[in-house]
Order: sequence, then structure tokens, then C-alpha cells
Amino acid sequence: MRVRIAQAVALLSTGLLTGAFGYGAANLVPTFRAVPLDMRLDFHTQLMTMNGITMQTAMALSFLSSLTLAVLARGRARLLAGVAALLALASFLITRFGNVPINGRIKEWAASSAPADYAEFLHRWELFNLARTSTALLAFVLLIALVVSGPRGEDAITDAITDTDAGADADHAGPPARRRP
Repeated sequence: MRVRIAQAVALLSTGLLTGAFGYGAANLVPTFRAVPLDMRLDFHTQLMTMNGITMQTAMALSFLSSLTLAVLARGRARLLAGVAALLALASFLITRFGNVPINGRIKEWAASSAPADYAEFLHRWELFNLARTSTALLAFVLLIALVVSGPRGEDAITDAITDTDAGADADHAGPPARRRP
């Protein structure tokens, strides 16, 4: 049961993270380019204010739930979940050290005016956005592969669970092992 919950949380949070980043890359970035600069700066600033909590929560849940799967699993399933956790962490680090500092500059520009080299900073923001979108998407794909890999992926995780869950599957486990006195 713990594994199923971890899988569900990992898929949901990583899927939401990928969807949010993907929507931004596919729709917001082209829209940012199409509107006047002052409108982009104002909208970008307000959007980042609204995204703060939700995106950080999605990134944290993606990382922690993937890491939980890696801890519970072994073999190929552990590797997939571990790499997914690292990719979710990479999305966070790219955001924190790439996008967020540029967001701070954009906020300053919205309050005053953009410097002459603003286009270079906006281009870098877009590159960071593409990188974090890609890492989130790869994490999501790995988690999907882990979950849909059928009995092999599920067995690799289930086999790693401690005996506390063994009682729930006693009907399917075969005869109990004999103990010597």
C-alpha cells in the first residue's frame, strides 16, 4: 500500500510539474515574446508571485515521492526512481539558481525600466525554463516507465518492502515457512 501511494504521489506531482512547465514553455513564452515589453514584465512579475508556492510544492513532492520509491525499491525500479528524484531535484536547482535570480531582475525592471541588454537576460530565462521543463519531463517519463513496467517493476518494489506488509498478502504468498524449535 505504501508503494502504491508513493507511486501515485510521484506520478501526480511530477505530472503536474511537467504540465505546468510544459504549458509555460508552449504557451506563455511565445505569448511573452508577442506582447509589448512592459506588459511582459508586469505579467511575468505577477505570474512568478502566484507560482511561488504551487511550483515549489510540486517540485518538493516530485523529489520526495521519487526518492521514497527509490528507497523502497531495488534493481531497475530503484534506478528509475532514483534518477527521477535527481531530475526533479535538478528542476528545482535550475529554477532556484537560474530562473529565480532573473525573475528578481524582471521585477525590478517592471518597477522602473529594462536595461539595454534585457533581451540577453530574457533569453537566458527561456533557456533555464527549457532545461527545467526537460528535466521534469524526463522524471515523469521514468516514473511512468516504472509504474507501467508491469509485474517486473512492481515486484522489484514489493519485494523490497519489509514484512510489515506481508500479512496483507498472506493469501497469495503460499504456505508459511516452517520454523525449527
